[in-house]
Amino acid sequence: MKDRTLIITGLIIFIALVAFPFWYNMGKASPQPDLVLTAKAKAAGACVMPTAYMRANHMHLLDAWRNSVVRDAKRVFVNPQGKTFNISLTKTCLDCHSNKAEFCDRCHSYASAEPYCWDCHLDQSKENK
Repeated sequence: MKDRTLIITGLIIFIALVAFPFWYNMGKASPQPDLVLTAKAKAAGACVMPTAYMRANHMHLLDAWRNSVVRDAKRVFVNPQGKTFNISLTKTCLDCHSNKAEFCDRCHSYASAEPYCWDCHLDQSKENK
């Protein structure tokens, strides 16, 4: 009998300790990072796709771009508005968003995401220094 109450008490304490960080931080999300756009990005006015789409799906777009270039040798992207873009991370995306630390890294650090873009592509902001 004594062991049963000790085990139940121990389980309750264990569950409380394990769940404490979730209860303590409930509703306390850190603010989204402020992105710094370059003058060229501001002057362009629009990205290859709308801002909301790019925030949520840029990784899927870049993955589709990579597949279309490598597998299909397709190098032109036409957005829903009919505007054409060269399919290139370095010549299209990084042309406007050239400061990786101020643009890419802020969101990826916030989301704890480690993209593999830089395994093949060079960080031009580091190369120009």
